[in-house]
Amino acid sequence: MQPLIDNARTFGQRPEEFASHADGQSPQVLFITCSDSRVVPALITGARPGELFELRTAGNIVPPYTNGSPSGETATIEYAVEVLGVQDIVVCGHSHCGAIGALVRGDDLAGVPAVRDWLAHAADEPGACDPADVTVGPAVQQHVLAQLLRLRSYPCVERRLADGRLTLRGWYYEVHTGGVREHRVDTDAFETL
Repeated sequence: MQPLIDNARTFGQRPEEFASHADGQSPQVLFITCSDSRVVPALITGARPGELFELRTAGNIVPPYTNGSPSGETATIEYAVEVLGVQDIVVCGHSHCGAIGALVRGDDLAGVPAVRDWLAHAADEPGACDPADVTVGPAVQQHVLAQLLRLRSYPCVERRLADGRLTLRGWYYEVHTGGVREHRVDTDAFETL
């Protein structure tokens, strides 16, 4: 922890670099990814402060849209689309994902009931994947596509897609190589950016 504290102490010693942030934010992208500490959106994309609006959830799960019963995730998506006017939403899954791995293996999650109940929000059960494959790559990629489909059910997303003001993107990040692939509709495959 001490190196993190030391960096935080010196971070604010350059106030001129941050003064413009007081004027507000106008990110172009909502980046939805896993809470996993190995996945760092700004590092992956090279984004500077103010360029990404982030939503991080266990397993990069987009919960179902339910009218009258909002969640923090739903509010974040709606705010990004309606208030900030993001032009792109990226759902980024990653290799070696513990959440998807638990679903693929059918792990007993009785000891972590909140995790178990959250993972029940996965749009679909991950498809056939070799449980011995620690990357769980194919299952994660299928899961990303299911979350993109789930996003389409959000009224604000549906409206912006219909009028061409929003694009949805599915990414797959390999934590062991740093490589990023994007789903291409024309080939129905995740290909290197």
